[in-house]
Amino acid sequence: MSCSTRVALITGGTKGIGAAAAIALAQEGIDVAIVARHDGDHATEVRDRVRSLNRRCELILADVGSPVDALRSVNEARERLGPISVLVHSAGGPYPKNILEIEPEEWHRAFDVHVHAAFYLCRATIPTMRERRDGSIVLISSGAGQRGCPANFAYQVVKGALPQFARALAREFAADNIRVNCVAPGIIRTPFHDPMTPEQRRHNLEHRIPLRREGTAEQVATLIKEVALNEYITGETMTVDGGLTMRMP
Repeated sequence: MSCSTRVALITGGTKGIGAAAAIALAQEGIDVAIVARHDGDHATEVRDRVRSLNRRCELILADVGSPVDALRSVNEARERLGPISVLVHSAGGPYPKNILEIEPEEWHRAFDVHVHAAFYLCRATIPTMRERRDGSIVLISSGAGQRGCPANFAYQVVKGALPQFARALAREFAADNIRVNCVAPGIIRTPFHDPMTPEQRRHNLEHRIPLRREGTAEQVATLIKEVALNEYITGETMTVDGGLTMRMP
């Protein structure tokens, strides 16, 4: 199927990695539906950038951690743009507490936004992908899900769950030509990492990241695009982290 007929649904698509992925896929001739909880300047900027590339772009306001909202976002994207061929689940957020500090409500919210949302979105998009025998799903995990992340207990657990989610789904639907993969970023210069202090950034560069620099959202988006469009990759988790997961001292 040519890229010109494809539609991508991207959660968390108004800033950071999700926004960069929306632009990268649009540059490949793919129409984009971006899903976010709130409208605002970032959403307008991404939508205008995608449309400047002569691609259609729709903003859908939804909380994908809700099964009702997740299903609605898929249905709205399909109604406005057509069948979804590419799903990128990038919505999420940090939960900077250890197991003794995090409240049960926060723990459940972490699973809602990261893992349960993936479940809802995949259930809603896979039937059409099966009918068309074409589909690519990319879940955004994290290096924290592979090597851990102190004082961010819920985040590392949910990000660790997504690679196994992708493997299980990839095996189940490979015969339908549906590819399911994960991309696991490291320390990327996006609003997600804005709370880091200068001392933390310096420690990361000097002691944790072998390449001695933070990544960019565009570098992650390049990998998302390649994984989404490569028709012979499935069940994989690919890191883009400057060597962070090599466990430097």
